[in-house]
Amino acid sequence: MDLCLQSAKAQAAAVATKVISAVELLEATLARYDRLNPAINAVVATQLDVARERAVQADAATAAGESWGPLHGVPMTIKEAWDWIGSASTSGHPERTEWRPEQNHVAVDRLLNAGAVIYGKTNLPVSMADWQTFNPVYGTTSNPWNTDMIPGGSSGGAAAALAAGLTALELGSDIGASIRNPAHYCGVFGHKPTFGLVPIAGHGNPGSPTFLDIGVGGPMARYASDLTLGLDTVAGASGLDARGWKLDLPAPRKSNPRELRVAVMLESDFCVVQDSELTNQLAATVTALGELGVDLDYHARPEVDLEQAHLNYMMLLRSATGSEYPADAYEAQRADAARWDAGDRDYRALAASGTTLSHWQWAQHHRAREDDRLAWDAFFDDYDLLLCPTAASAAYPHDHHGERADRTIPVNGGQESTVDQLFWAGLSCGVYLPGTVAPAGLTASGLPCGLQIVAGHLRDRESIAFAAFIERELGGYQVPPGYD
Repeated sequence: MDLCLQSAKAQAAAVATKVISAVELLEATLARYDRLNPAINAVVATQLDVARERAVQADAATAAGESWGPLHGVPMTIKEAWDWIGSASTSGHPERTEWRPEQNHVAVDRLLNAGAVIYGKTNLPVSMADWQTFNPVYGTTSNPWNTDMIPGGSSGGAAAALAAGLTALELGSDIGASIRNPAHYCGVFGHKPTFGLVPIAGHGNPGSPTFLDIGVGGPMARYASDLTLGLDTVAGASGLDARGWKLDLPAPRKSNPRELRVAVMLESDFCVVQDSELTNQLAATVTALGELGVDLDYHARPEVDLEQAHLNYMMLLRSATGSEYPADAYEAQRADAARWDAGDRDYRALAASGTTLSHWQWAQHHRAREDDRLAWDAFFDDYDLLLCPTAASAAYPHDHHGERADRTIPVNGGQESTVDQLFWAGLSCGVYLPGTVAPAGLTASGLPCGLQIVAGHLRDRESIAFAAFIERELGGYQVPPGYD
């Protein structure tokens, strides 16, 4: 297999053993970028001179018997919203195209300190607020499996670049499945860490010392082992906390996946109707896991009102994202918020209500979340993992008409609301839990799909380990046709 399609670990080992130089590996990656990126528009900004000079320096270090770390000489990209000196962080806003950061984001520095050779940035939707990836600065990103289809969002460029072999590892972010659904749509791995594990302050809001509630940064990769590598590289205390806090993620409680008790929830009354092609493929994957000896329970649920928990997530989500609105945009939400108070229950009314919550109201939702977090933790004392979908369908066609709240997706021959899919995003995200997406084969229409693996608080290694088990036993990443 082309080294560019192998794991970041394999690439680092090849450089370390001088099978290939960092310069040669970078040039091979850039050759794929030149050949394959135009069709998908995944990598949208580059600093090739910077990358080439760094690769030269990496080879000099190798020749001297030195290693910069576990990513020494590995070419990679990062989501556009992460600050990287010399490149814009626009989040798709044209007015930000001339701005340049004075320093790297701490997570980016950690990748560089581990030896990565960052050469570019990947596309995202405006304000990272869509499951499609398009914006007026960089245009539209397409899915390598079918360019008529979306790659997901908001880390859509990241997932497309990974699937196409344009990068070995990616740094994405997630507040509403923005790591998980692109991984699902493009057939790669993605890990949404436990909230707070990876520094996120300033991401998407350059220069800000604050972080968004619920939002996380995390790794995306073609191989499960690289999720561990990426997470170990970027996780840990930052800022004032780094003065005294140290991260020590526990190892999985059980080393044999066949000893695990695993809950399964493939459909829900509180989500848009699930597409049968996706459900059938996920069900087949879960059945295969049972045949491998995994103890499955299709009825186990936490002591949580899932309908109320989803509403709670949506309120807290829109409160978080709305906190970055300028004053005029914030005030414009009040009319729709009044409709919510009057009993209207459409998405715009809900979002506006969340955006304009008083602190007292927010605190009530936060208290409810804390109660749910304790219930989930008790659940994960009895069950090791929960398996569920990431979205209601596989990738769907590009649709840039109107606003996201008005768009629909094709499901079982009909049309369902795009925003109703957020149930699967919030199931783990709203209560700060880690969630890993592992490739789970192809639908009958030939599109990739991923299985979401939810674990307990700070039990990130357990969901990643199970993703590795799925990869080992059932197969993981598949090369899209034409990208080998």
